[in-house]
Amino acid sequence: MLPSSAALSAVLNTASYLAPGPAGRAAFRVFRLPLARSRPREAEAALMARAEVGRLDVNGESVVTYRWGDGARPVLLVHGWRSRGSRLALFAAGLLERGYSPVAFDAPGHGDSTGRTTTVVEYREAIRLLHDLYGPFEAVVAHSVGVMASFLALRDGVRADRLAAIGGVCEFEYLVDEFCTALRLRPRLRQELRRLIEQRLFPGEPDFWTRFSVVHDPEAVKIPLLVVHDEQDELVGVDQARRIAAAYGDRARLVTTRGLGHQRILAGPEVVAAVLDFVTGSAD
Repeated sequence: MLPSSAALSAVLNTASYLAPGPAGRAAFRVFRLPLARSRPREAEAALMARAEVGRLDVNGESVVTYRWGDGARPVLLVHGWRSRGSRLALFAAGLLERGYSPVAFDAPGHGDSTGRTTTVVEYREAIRLLHDLYGPFEAVVAHSVGVMASFLALRDGVRADRLAAIGGVCEFEYLVDEFCTALRLRPRLRQELRRLIEQRLFPGEPDFWTRFSVVHDPEAVKIPLLVVHDEQDELVGVDQARRIAAAYGDRARLVTTRGLGHQRILAGPEVVAAVLDFVTGSAD
């Protein structure tokens, strides 16, 4: 649920009876906002202090990037919504120890990057720019919304040998449906929100409701996949992971956990070990 979601739900739904247009625009603004900017944690500080920090321009926003190692065997780390690159620090540290060169970033509106919000298209653009600088990647390790963005980037020419998808969102439509359900939005308000998303977020992106799905055209991403998801994920249902694994068949291996939830899964020792073994080929 969103912060103060009961009060926000009441305000938006009540307003939609009197002024559906302004209420829809208000819902759209809330949908786009991360609402809270994640701060680095003490446990991440030492590794982040060792990073080579850079910046990229993504749609006029300054995106902060992080790079470790000597550049050999690069692995891209992609964080999720209301998160930041440092949340994948355990994976970066493990990769460094094994001779890889992790690369991460803070999406617009997240971490130390500028902006108030972002879209999966801007995630995809950041991934593409990092690929131009440091790719092709030995692997991509992605979490949550970063999983969807990574699949989109791989379809659009970014090259990687493997992809580890942790707590991943399978479909953009799922994000919208979960947002509307969390706020208990009236059907008319839901329709207005969808119209504004189509008109303002993705103009010139025909049929994006279909194309912005991880399971759309699975033959376009033919690399091995590790799909990791907690059965008690409170934000992204485990069915999203099962859909990904089913769509990619023999190329995908599904690993489920219990009790870690959506964020703590990134610190689960068994998850970190499984992903590192997958990236380095130790699990083959």
